[in-house]
Amino acid sequence: MAAPLRSIDPRARLAAAALLSVCVAVAQTLAACLLGLGLGLALLAAARPDLRELGRRACAVNIFLLFLWCVTPWTTPGNAVWSLGPLTVTGAGLWLSLLVSLKANAICAIFTALTAGMDIATLGHALRRLGCPQGLTWLLLFMGRYIHVIRGEWHALMTAARLRCFVPKSNAHTWRTLATLLGLLLVRSHDRARRVHEAMLLRCFTGSFRPLDTFAWRGRDTAFSVVLACCCALILCAELYGGPHA
Repeated sequence: MAAPLRSIDPRARLAAAALLSVCVAVAQTLAACLLGLGLGLALLAAARPDLRELGRRACAVNIFLLFLWCVTPWTTPGNAVWSLGPLTVTGAGLWLSLLVSLKANAICAIFTALTAGMDIATLGHALRRLGCPQGLTWLLLFMGRYIHVIRGEWHALMTAARLRCFVPKSNAHTWRTLATLLGLLLVRSHDRARRVHEAMLLRCFTGSFRPLDTFAWRGRDTAFSVVLACCCALILCAELYGGPHA
């Protein structure tokens, strides 16, 4: 069964993701952050993303937040709630860590849900139609197309180094070898970019892409945009009247 959100116009989904993320990012009250997280989870349920990919993204976000929890409660000025020798945990630090954790997970959920099933070409096309600069759109499209090629080149270089008995260690020889491999990777990437550009010119590239698919705005896209705009208004109301700010 197809996910309901995947039939929505990509432009509406990207604009809603950006607007909701900004509203959640600037929130300073617990009510607004919890509302944003709840909305993100509801969108995830409607989008039905791949659970394995969702788990990888959630793990990456929360591993970073784990380091935040290890530092922020001890370094933020405020009233002490617990002490261990010279280290003091402050209430302001715990509150700030909690808000950042809620906001980070909410934004991750929102973007994962609203971009689920959207390939890199559709994403670039939608960003361009929304007014994103053409240079940034090209950068995104080429990155999505050739990142795996560059990764393959790196794996080939590392395999060649291992065949020559290279074993990474924490010494000067390892750093010199890795620096040389990175230099070779940059040279190969430059050569690949030049060949790709020449191939595009031979195919009459004039500086703009002509996508094969076109977007058609429908009534359900308008309804989706209105509902998400109301959700943004609810988050702003919760921010204004939802209790003390951080």
